[in-house]
Formats: sequence, structure tokens, C-alpha cells
Amino acid sequence: MYEDELREILDLIRKHNTWRRSECINLIASENVTSPLVDAVYLSDAMHRYAEGLPFKRFYQGTRYVDELEVKVSSIFAGLFGAKYSDIRPVSGTIANATAFACLAKYGDEAAVLPLPGGAHVSHSRYGILGRLGIKPIELPIIPEDMMVDVDGAVKIIRERSPRMVVLGASVVIFPHPVKEISEAAHEVGAQMVYDAAHVLGLIAGRAYPNPLDDGADAITTSTHKTFPGPQGGAIITNSGEIYEKVSKIVFPVFVSNHHLHRLAALGVASLEMKAFGKEYASQILRNSRRLAEELHARGFKVLGEKWGFTKTHQVLLDVREDGGGARCAEALEKANIIVNKNMLPWDAPSDIENPSGIRIGVQEATRIGMREDDMAEVADFIYRVVKRKEDPSEVRRRVIEFRRNFTKIHYTFDVNVMRIAEEIGSLILC
Repeated sequence: MYEDELREILDLIRKHNTWRRSECINLIASENVTSPLVDAVYLSDAMHRYAEGLPFKRFYQGTRYVDELEVKVSSIFAGLFGAKYSDIRPVSGTIANATAFACLAKYGDEAAVLPLPGGAHVSHSRYGILGRLGIKPIELPIIPEDMMVDVDGAVKIIRERSPRMVVLGASVVIFPHPVKEISEAAHEVGAQMVYDAAHVLGLIAGRAYPNPLDDGADAITTSTHKTFPGPQGGAIITNSGEIYEKVSKIVFPVFVSNHHLHRLAALGVASLEMKAFGKEYASQILRNSRRLAEELHARGFKVLGEKWGFTKTHQVLLDVREDGGGARCAEALEKANIIVNKNMLPWDAPSDIENPSGIRIGVQEATRIGMREDDMAEVADFIYRVVKRKEDPSEVRRRVIEFRRNFTKIHYTFDVNVMRIAEEIGSLILC
């Protein structure tokens, strides 16, 4: 009966929570953890409500406080990036991309984008929302071994093809993209630039990565839960009143109806955390990723970007072809409670997608739970034991669980009594 099914559901989520939050080293570059304070405001009555439209111009009643909250959080969020406008209604980074693409280009237009093996997100490609909108991608060249944009080659293509839109930013990014040079070329031919900052948003907020708006990007699209440690969701940031007005009319009713209102307060708290602690947090991420890359290189791994110092973001990229390929290595590491993902690298063919050359690693969550440079040496050694020495993953898992016990607290957040605050605001945590 239903009691057995309920018990099974509760048991599965308990096992997941214990495994991923207490026993694993999570190195997925697109994930993070929110603070207990963000969690407390996330579970609220707002999760049950609808607010179609813009603040104070809703199609439903009952949003008087939500309207004020959305305006306040939008202002705080935009301010982190020195921007005039932000729309925080997109419910994911892909929805933010869809909105920006629909705003800046139309069916049949061309857009200059990075290739998928060069790090682009699938939404930038003919396979994703860009293609579904009927926008034709023109691929910009990259320097494969360094995962860098080929500036001269990209500028040449933009000037020759005069695309309507240029998209930079990526899901695989170890060095900053040349926004200034590419945006200048784009503007020469009347194109506008979108920068997808989903992965590096927290680094931008923490002043550890160049702000694309300062270098000529017309709009930033993003998710809010990778290096930026907020709730899962999306946003669009711009200094252009014209773009903002267009975006505000496309998010709803085209791509979003209700925009998951419980995200708003959670995003606001996460934004204030970044305002208070972002510089310290982002700089520690860069120190950790650089140290992890160095330690892996010292243990015989082929780490991309060696001549440029391996990485200037949260990510480290490994070429593990000689170790069995990305899928096989990721699966073996998961058995040892080290969570990474396989990844295509520039030299991979489409047929390599099941077992590509690479592994993508991100250190932002490890940093958030308090790991520092010397801890990265330990993490590198765990990876080395599994991938290079082919040790029994179950034995390494025992060591990982013991190591993970040292990191049980979320850092870079406010020192407050979360349960007291949850009680004061009527958080559903206490219900």
C-alpha cells in the first residue's frame, strides 16, 4: 500500500542527502550548495503562488509583498554587477538564453557562437534553443589545446559574415573570453553581444573574473547556482534600457508563466552573501582550482592550459584518453565518491560523445564547504589513486568519507541563528 511507497521515497532521498552532502567530494562544475539561511527563506509560502507578468502589473491578485520583493532583489542583484537592469524571472540559464536570443535576433538570422567541443552550452547551438528559434549558428574558431578563443580568426569571421548576434561565455571555460575585442568587431557590423555567464557569475560578482558589461557585452545571461551560490534559476542583466524593455515583454508570456516565487528571497539572500563575502570566496576558488590543477599535473595528468597556468576560473580540464576516456574515469571516480563529469574536448568527434576525451572539474562547492589549497592536494591524490593507479574505488571511498567529515559547514555566509530567523519569518522548515 501507500505506506511502503512513502517509506521507499523517503529512504531514497535520505540516502541521496547523506551520500551527496556528507560522503562525497562534489566536483561538478555546474553545481553548488546554498547556505542554511538561503534554505530557510527558500521554503516559504511563495512556492505555492503565481505572479504572471511584471511587479505591480500582475494577472493574479495576492502578490503585494512578492512585487516589492522582486523589485528589491532585482536591484540588489543588478548592483552586484554594476548594472542598471536585471530580470530575475527566467527559471533557468537556458530560459535566459532563449529570451535574449529571441530579443536580439529573429528567425533566419545568423549568430556567431563557439563550437560545442570548444565549450559552448548546447543552448547556443543548432541542437538547442538557438536552432529551435531558427537562428543559424556560425562557429567561431578556438585554440584547442588552451581552450581559448582565436581572437584574430573570430574577428575575421564576424567582419566577413556580419551576424545579427554574437554569443560568448561557455560551459567549459578555463580562461576569460576576449569580450572587448570580439564585442568591438560585433558592434562594427551592427551585431549585439550576449555573454552567457552561467558558470562564472560568482567570480564576476567577486571581482575575480572580468565583467563582460565593462568590456562591451550588451547583455549577460546566466543561471544563479554554479559559482554563484544561489537557488536554481536564471537571470538577464544589462545596461541597455531598450534590451531590458524587450526582455521584459518576452520572458512572460513567451518562456515563463509563473517564475517560481520562492526563488526570489533566496536569490536576494545569496546576493547579499556575495556582496559581503564574494571577493574572499571567489579569490579562494581561483587559488583552489590552480592548486588542484598543479597537483594533478604533478601526478602525471594531462591538464589543459599548462602554458597559461592551467586555469583562471573554477574549472580544471583533464585529457584522460590514455586513462580509458572521460566516461570510464568519471564512473570509476563515482564509485570512490568523487563526483565529476565526462566532457567533450575540441579534438573529439561526434562519435566520441559516449566516452569523450575529457573530465571537467569545478572547485566552487568544495570551496564553499571550507576546502583550501592544501586540501586540493588531498583531492588530487584521491583522483590519482583511482584513475592512474587503478586502486580499488571502494578503498578510496573509505578514505574520501573520512576526509569529508572535516567539511560539514557552509562558509561565506552570515553568522546568524537560522532556526530563530526561520521561526520569525514563518519558514516552512519548521512546519
